[in-house]
Amino acid sequence: MAQRESSQTRGWMWSIVALIACGALFLLVHMALRSTVAVHTATVGYEDIPSSVSTNGIVQPVDDFQAHAVAPGAVKKLFVTVGEKVSQGQELVRMDDSEARKNVVAAQAALQSSESTLKNMQNGGTHGELQTQTADMNAAQVQEQQSAASLSSLEALQAKGAASANEVATAKQRLSESQARLASLQTHHSSPYGPNDIAPLQAQVAQAHATLEAAQKALADIDIHSPIPGTVYYIPVAQYDFVPGGDTLLDVADLTHIQIQAYFDEPEVGKLADGQPVTIVWDAKPERVWHGHILQIPTTIIKYGTRYVGECIITVDDANGDLLPNTNVTVKVITQQRLHVLSVPREALHTDGPNNFIFKIVNGRLRKTPVQVGLGLNLTRAEITQGLSEGDTVVTGSTTEADLTDGLEVKVVKAQQ
Repeated sequence: MAQRESSQTRGWMWSIVALIACGALFLLVHMALRSTVAVHTATVGYEDIPSSVSTNGIVQPVDDFQAHAVAPGAVKKLFVTVGEKVSQGQELVRMDDSEARKNVVAAQAALQSSESTLKNMQNGGTHGELQTQTADMNAAQVQEQQSAASLSSLEALQAKGAASANEVATAKQRLSESQARLASLQTHHSSPYGPNDIAPLQAQVAQAHATLEAAQKALADIDIHSPIPGTVYYIPVAQYDFVPGGDTLLDVADLTHIQIQAYFDEPEVGKLADGQPVTIVWDAKPERVWHGHILQIPTTIIKYGTRYVGECIITVDDANGDLLPNTNVTVKVITQQRLHVLSVPREALHTDGPNNFIFKIVNGRLRKTPVQVGLGLNLTRAEITQGLSEGDTVVTGSTTEADLTDGLEVKVVKAQQ
């Protein structure tokens, strides 16, 4: 019985020894694997570090012509197509002119009528009215002569006692009335209409002149010509379409002279200054980059949807016709340039509260190195003013999830230039 118990005890002891040996072996392997960590590195050097702010913007032509229908009508002929380059004075579109010609004829007739009426009034009346006035004056003169002769005869008879004083008085009354009528007709004939009569007709003539000029201009505008050299970039109508008056027919612009209207959030407005360089990208042409500069910084803050923004005007310096009006683009303004400063990749920089540090490789091991960060700081680079020297090798990250610690042995698997 004692021998059996001794055998079991030895079995348990060997099991424990085996477990301890396995644990030790695992620990040794684990330590061996952890003794060297593979890392990515970069070499400390001098670079230019730009700081920038980005936002969206809308492309706008500086020299633009938008043709409108001066009156309702059909598009008789389109002479250009979208994308076509045109010269100054080139015919673009012709509208149907039948209605415009009718308006000119009607305006000419109205002007002639009002001018004729004014001329007749200034001359004392129409030909028929003047004939009537002359006939009336002749009749009044005859009546006045007859009344004068009758009065003379009655006065002679009164002297002989053959006519009464009452008859003579009646004859005098008839003569006075005849003379008054003749004088009235003569006055009316010499100046039948006064300034108050003529002024309204003069106003009618002036209005008729203005109406005719407007109708003639509308007729001339039926054929629309480009006032500027440029490119046709928008035609919303087709030939024979009927369009209401005032509708847009087409747009022409100088696509080599364009600008961008961009909106920057309020905290970023203070970083902007006239002349700052700008890069512009358009999603439709991702391989193309345009360049420009700020022409006008925001002068006030406005509410734009849910944002408070400042409106900025950006001139495109290298536009050559391939950046189209009214497109949405992304602009990046370089607000600050730190030239030829000592820097490291941003991912090499670590922060511990208010302190910054970097893992530098010295003799194959990590050395935790405190550093001072300068003004040059963007998403990819960080300026270092103290703690590193040109040529130092710093760690940007490990190839595994292993923690980086001071003194850790490492090997470089990829060095960033």
